[in-house]
Parts: sequence; C-alpha cells; structure tokens
Amino acid sequence: MNPRVAVLGTGRMGTAVARRLAETGLPLVVWNRTRSRAEEVGAGIVVATPAEAVAMVDVVITSLTGADALRATFGGPTGALARAHGQIFVEMSTAGPDVLEELAPLVAQTGSTLVDAPVIGAPPLVREGAGLLIAGGVRADVDRVRPVLERLGELRHVGLSGSGARLKLVANSMLGALVLIAAELETAGKAVGLDPVVTFDLLTRFVPSLAIRRSGYLEDRHEPTMFALRDLRKDLDLALSTFHRVDAHVPITALVREWVDEAAVADADNDVSAVVYRYAQSHVGVT
Repeated sequence: MNPRVAVLGTGRMGTAVARRLAETGLPLVVWNRTRSRAEEVGAGIVVATPAEAVAMVDVVITSLTGADALRATFGGPTGALARAHGQIFVEMSTAGPDVLEELAPLVAQTGSTLVDAPVIGAPPLVREGAGLLIAGGVRADVDRVRPVLERLGELRHVGLSGSGARLKLVANSMLGALVLIAAELETAGKAVGLDPVVTFDLLTRFVPSLAIRRSGYLEDRHEPTMFALRDLRKDLDLALSTFHRVDAHVPITALVREWVDEAAVADADNDVSAVVYRYAQSHVGVT
C-alpha cells in the first residue's frame, strides 16, 4: 500500500514536490500558512493546520522558507509535533543544520524520526522526477523513506543527521558562484564582439545546468522565478555562518554573497539569472 504523505509548505519547491508525488499516485495532504497557496497546488487534501496534516499521514515533508518558519510549523498546539506519532519527517528546506539539532530531539520524543533531504535542482526538474536528493540521517531511516523520495529523483545518503543540510549550503554557494561567473563571461564576451548565443552555448558545455536559465542570460527574462535572488542571498548567509564557525577559508563565497546582495537590492524576487543585468551595468558597462 502506498504511504500517505503530507507536504507542509507549498512555495515553488514544495508545490513541485507535491504535484510530482500526486502524479505518481501517492495519497497526499497539503498545508501552507496561506491556504490559497496550498489550494493552488491542485492536488491532495488541503488542511488548515500542520497538526491536522500530520495526523493523516505516514510521511511528512517540510519545504519552508527558513529556520523560523520551521519552528513555527513544528511547534505549538496546532503544529506538526502536536499530532506526530511515529511518522518519518523529511526536512527539505534550506534552513541550515542548527535548526535540525533543535528539532531532532523534539521529533524523537513523539516516536518519530527526522531525515534532512534537501533537493538539488530547480522545481521543473523535480516535476520531471529528475532532482537529486541529498539525505542526512541514519541509513535505515533514509531507506525507509526511499520509495517516496525516489519519485522525485536520485536519492543519495550523504552522512549523519545534518549532512544533507550542510551539503545543500555547499551546493547553493557553488550555484551562486556559477551564476555570477556566467554573467561575467557572457557580458565580457559581448563586450569583445562575440555573439551572446555562441558564448552561452559554450558556457553550457562546461556547466550544463545553466541551460535552464537561457532566457534570463540571453533575453533578460527572469520570470517565472525558479530560485529567487533573495533566497540565494539567505542561503549564502547561512553558508558563511556555517563555514566561519569552523574557520573555513571561503573568501570567494564571501565575494559571491556581496555581489548577490547587490543584485538583490533591485531584483530580489527575480530568478538568480537576474545577476546578469546587474553585472553588466555595474561591472562591465555593457547595456
């Protein structure tokens, strides 16, 4: 029998996860703080509280904006833990490892378990079942939820609890560096007379994942947003906090964060490809 799954948080990624799971035949319950956003998913049963969702399912997936949203969703009389009773919780938000250390013992007190399994890949890839999920936790717990998560893409167990969250910060730091260097080279190529299409096609030979942002780099169209600049800025802050705590030497990541912050002043809600416009204006001088 298929496990029943709740998705708590129906932003861009949560919606992609929910729709994909529903399309693969899993019974689904969805919740979002703004109910209309959950209703827009167009799949599963929409409920009023996290507690109500958890009471109905075997697996609980959270995809929220950050640590504060997680605390609010898990805690309180209508929160997820109020009705937890032996489920497996899969935390997919990019909220850093610290909040997992807070939540794990609270989840355990209910007889439930917590796995962190953030997604690498934009929502369209998840909708196709082509994401990469990097899971931290006890291997047996990861294997227990594998039949659900592999519907979203490849699942890799990367270490103990928190390892997935830490690796996601590495991944998003890399993404920040890649979108910036692509912007730099795209605008520099244009400045020296190269065809922007030819330049971009060459860049995608080195970084194939850039291809999904072709319209952003070549046509200055940064919507619909797959990953907002404001979210990348938040993730870079989390990454730098985590890296600096252990005295990791990350000057390039710090510089990437500075440039992303500057780009986000004007284009915070746009996709991360919007750095190309900011870069062209403030660094190269090409319009």
